[in-house]
Amino acid sequence: MCGISGWYRRRGRPVDRAVIAAQRDRLIHRGPDDEGLLIDGDFGLGMRRLSIIDIAGGHQPIVSPDGRFAIICNGEIVNHLELRRDIGTSYGLNTRSDVQTLLAAYLRWGDEAWLRAEGMYAAAIWDRSTRTLTLVRDPLGIKPLFVTQQLGGLAFASEITALREIPSYVFDVDERGVHDFFCFGHVLGPRTIFQQVRAVPPGHLLRIGPVGEARVQRFWRPDIRVATGRSETDWIEETRERVLETVRLHMIADVPIGAYLSGGIDSGAVAAAMARAADRPVSAFTAGFPGSKVDETAAAHAVATHLGCKHVVLPIEPETAADVLPAVQAAFDEPTAANSAIPLWYLSREASKHVKVVLCGEGGDELFLGYNRQRWAERMRRWAPLVRAAGGFKFLNDRGDLPARKLNYLRDHALRFRDGAMLENGFERFFAAVTITPAAVCARIYQPDFWLRHDGPLGLSERAAQHFPMEQSQLSSIEQFMLGDLTVHMPASLLQRLDRATMAHSLEARVPFLSHRFVDWALTMPTSLKLRRGTGKYALRRVVEPWLPP
Repeated sequence: MCGISGWYRRRGRPVDRAVIAAQRDRLIHRGPDDEGLLIDGDFGLGMRRLSIIDIAGGHQPIVSPDGRFAIICNGEIVNHLELRRDIGTSYGLNTRSDVQTLLAAYLRWGDEAWLRAEGMYAAAIWDRSTRTLTLVRDPLGIKPLFVTQQLGGLAFASEITALREIPSYVFDVDERGVHDFFCFGHVLGPRTIFQQVRAVPPGHLLRIGPVGEARVQRFWRPDIRVATGRSETDWIEETRERVLETVRLHMIADVPIGAYLSGGIDSGAVAAAMARAADRPVSAFTAGFPGSKVDETAAAHAVATHLGCKHVVLPIEPETAADVLPAVQAAFDEPTAANSAIPLWYLSREASKHVKVVLCGEGGDELFLGYNRQRWAERMRRWAPLVRAAGGFKFLNDRGDLPARKLNYLRDHALRFRDGAMLENGFERFFAAVTITPAAVCARIYQPDFWLRHDGPLGLSERAAQHFPMEQSQLSSIEQFMLGDLTVHMPASLLQRLDRATMAHSLEARVPFLSHRFVDWALTMPTSLKLRRGTGKYALRRVVEPWLPP
């Protein structure tokens, strides 16, 4: 795990070594163990390293044996030992570094290497011969990568703050990004809070040479192709094998590793699979909320005890959250409304005292339909014909106050359900579900001209059309909703939050469920094995039944 940055000034204009070093050192929290720098005329790159694999031999940048290519990478290639066997002995592999493996894979297979690599990565490869820079981001967007193109050049970095070290570059607030924040609590990628900065989208590469425009190319997309003709027993057994395998791969490290354990199905599955693969007790970390309805400490403790984990519980009181809020805000280079960032940041600080890597359960809800909003969307779809036949229950439009507060709440809930049922497809229901500020509220708080520029004419159907191509319209409503969670909400919200909160404390977070191979397979599972009779994650629950306490 690292922080990477660089500047391709182009046109033969030399880059200043001090600028590249300043970019790099803005990311020291991401990699306090080592640093690297490369200057090549009008191009320079830098990296800060958190040493996880091949601690002594994994210094970056790593250069190809002929000196032509140089690579820096933020992330972890968890199948790099398998890749080494396929690559063979002709590529000068003289370290145990997974980053050297990734460079050798690129030299062997070109852009096919990105789908052969399993794990998480944001990488930059410099070709000295053609003076071409290639930037690549893993399929699910686990690791961040930002770019800005100004004054004929391009700069990149793991965090936006490092881009702002480039002299003469400007960074103006993007009004659309502000609107995204108010609507969703975060900015929707590839847009950022700055007009001049964009994220390299998940599953994409960007390539730029000494002349011409940068070219962006997609190398992976989620493909929902449901397999048929298999029994439920077969699906459950394969799910168990796949979970064990992806967790085992993600445990590769030369440093202590642990797990985040909330007491839920996803983190419990990861911790249980780790316990089966480990040769010593797994360290498990739980954030507690004493006296709160959301406190899962008791459930997490029961799981940890059952698995024989070394369990660390960190109670979080309201005054604790207030104390750390400024530091949490400082860890994010874009605005976020996710209050869960506070306990995640706080827990990461504690976990970093014990381990350098944690495995997390992110992705389970997206892949196996575990969110309440997904279940409600399916109910809306089922009730849609009746709602339409009844003329949309227009009597609910009477917004006068009812005699009891609870009645007002129920009426508002019925209105939201009615409105969701009247939507055309799962993509629209997804955007409606993740919207935290209703359009009517935005209309009241925005200046009139701002409202008209950014949301007045834009409805849910237009927003869905912007993000999802027409060929995905043949998917079922719940599949469409699931795709929205996987490709829009997760990289823009959950994964950004996980990256910033953990890397603020030099802690690597891995997400076994989001290996693209596991995702590709999970998207072949029928939704009837994910959502059954109002219960989400049905197949995953069946998998962990023998692993977790009753």
